[in-house]
Amino acid sequence: MIVGIPAEVKTGENRVAMTPDGVRELVHHGHTVLIERGAGEGSSIHDDDFAAAGARTVDTAEAWAADMVVKVKEPQASEYARLRQDLILFTYLHLAAYPDVARALLDAKTTSIAYETVQLANGALPLLAPMSEVAGRMATQIGAHYLERENGGRGVLLGGAPGVRPARVVVLGAGNVGWNSAWIAQGMEAEVWLLDKNLDRLRFVDQIHQGRIMTLASNRGAVERAVAEADLVIGAVLVPGGRAPMVVTDEMVSAMKKGAVIVDVAVDQGGCVETTHETTHDDPVYEVHGVLHYAVGNVPGAVPHTSTYALTNATLPYVLDVAERGVRGAVEHDNALLPGVSTVGGRVTNATVAEVLGDEAVDPVAALA
Repeated sequence: MIVGIPAEVKTGENRVAMTPDGVRELVHHGHTVLIERGAGEGSSIHDDDFAAAGARTVDTAEAWAADMVVKVKEPQASEYARLRQDLILFTYLHLAAYPDVARALLDAKTTSIAYETVQLANGALPLLAPMSEVAGRMATQIGAHYLERENGGRGVLLGGAPGVRPARVVVLGAGNVGWNSAWIAQGMEAEVWLLDKNLDRLRFVDQIHQGRIMTLASNRGAVERAVAEADLVIGAVLVPGGRAPMVVTDEMVSAMKKGAVIVDVAVDQGGCVETTHETTHDDPVYEVHGVLHYAVGNVPGAVPHTSTYALTNATLPYVLDVAERGVRGAVEHDNALLPGVSTVGGRVTNATVAEVLGDEAVDPVAALA
């Protein structure tokens, strides 16, 4: 199979979808890898590194002309014309949050596989996990930065000082993003509250951190009280493939401390805070009710070298499986790929995405046949 790796064009996105080691693995198995010139520069990976691993450097059009295009982010409007019926697109899609992307894929009849909905039998999301871990760790670091007075915040040091109360960090959601956010905040000696509806998940966190992270069962009243007292709120709520639920209302934001900070990591799924809208790395923050909002949709793009390697470590086995067997063969070989298949031949094949789009899902295996 010919695998194309185009450069990312989303604003502030410096990741690339493959490392030289990933290229070497694909080439070793007899596949051709075409990478757009300069695609890895933002991740400090150079064309010579890819060429040494066996890739051919090409222009944008040739990278997109491959049998399978592997990306990091969903196609941007400028890329819609490159979608076609005989293309396999393997990337983060977040179609519930980006219905225009869904329509473009359906119009082009492209077969698309979304990293974020590839799901193991135990419910784990193996291709979302590495970027969730990076985004979670970044969220605390970002929040600490914007709490500084010079950056618009309350002027609060996350870990406080001897004799001075530390910042209170409220994390909504105890999945990979939330747990990593809470973990880093606790390591920076903040006072951390972690809220989730899943009590088993809270038990797990409590056992690991032995009370250093306060765990709370999530409900409207608990969220309202926690947010009102927070210096930093991190939104980390996820519905696989679907739109993030609205957990923090406009009214709750208006009751927060002036100069507090919200980092809504769920914004690439529509956001879990009513007052958030997606921003970019170029212009990441804005203020509502005196509260600073950070809502960049590709947080891991701020550390592209780390993120590229973490992502490829997870995606490479699945990319190789699709290259070896085709989409249908790969799905039959590994059922984890089945919920990842999002569109085939102009039809939606993921039930959660179809529900959000108001469409009817078709069986992906039948569609691929």
